[in-house]
Amino acid sequence: MGHVAILGVFVADTTFTADRQPRMGETILGRSFTLGPGGKGSNQAVAAGRAGAEVQFVARIGRDAFGDMARSAWADAGVTPAVIESDEATGAAMIFIEAGSGDNAIIVAPGAAGGITPADVEARADVIGGAAVFVTQLEQPLDAAVRALEIARDGGAVTILNPAPAAELPEGMLALCDYVTPNETEAEALSGVAVTDAESARAAAEVLLSRGVVRAAIVTMGAQGVLFHSGERTEMVPAVSAGPVVETTGAGDAFNGAFAAALAEGRDPVEAARFGCACAGLSVTRPGAAASMPDRSEIDALL
Repeated sequence: MGHVAILGVFVADTTFTADRQPRMGETILGRSFTLGPGGKGSNQAVAAGRAGAEVQFVARIGRDAFGDMARSAWADAGVTPAVIESDEATGAAMIFIEAGSGDNAIIVAPGAAGGITPADVEARADVIGGAAVFVTQLEQPLDAAVRALEIARDGGAVTILNPAPAAELPEGMLALCDYVTPNETEAEALSGVAVTDAESARAAAEVLLSRGVVRAAIVTMGAQGVLFHSGERTEMVPAVSAGPVVETTGAGDAFNGAFAAALAEGRDPVEAARFGCACAGLSVTRPGAAASMPDRSEIDALL
């Protein structure tokens, strides 16, 4: 298997579960609290590592307890850290989970990760440029993500942008991406097309291709599955159910990490999307983000 390099953010996830969100100025009692590793990039690295890929993760973390948590989480998943250490605090996130539905709302304070620069990325050019598949998101500064995509493209890597959280992209960024993997909200923000079903997802994907995406746009749509659109090929890949939904927090990260791992194996991209859907389907049956990522044997058994 070729190796996967991921640039992204690690944050410590503080997760609160309650019957509903409090109104401004209101205090309510919650049902539970957990603390664990998170951040989209880190979650995707853990997902890819557990799915069987050789993964190196580029990030910026602090020299503190949350930084130690990061290293432990990566070690457990077989992920090799290629991190820059900082005197700033490691980032943290507040996740609200609605009891019953499992729906979530999140606030992220990136901390040290928010300061990663193009120069930091260039210092890890051997990792990024030597990858078979490179993945990044939008939690870290955009100039660092763009520089990493340039280095990956120059090195011959297949490049994946998970445009989350939604943000306006600089001109030319999508042309550095072989695949872009927005969810419905992000697809609408990037394309101007409201995504509610396969037809509207295809329309949004077509806009993304027209803006420069090289191979395909893949719109993730929760329980509806994912819409793969490459111009020549359009397929709705159904979601894979593995049991009752407990928490959806890491589902998108599970998909992206497993999709990257499958591409690094040389799988057809639609088959890689199915592999990603199976990983996501397993992840939502468990609490937590990184903690919910399944092992390769579980994904294979589900498929």
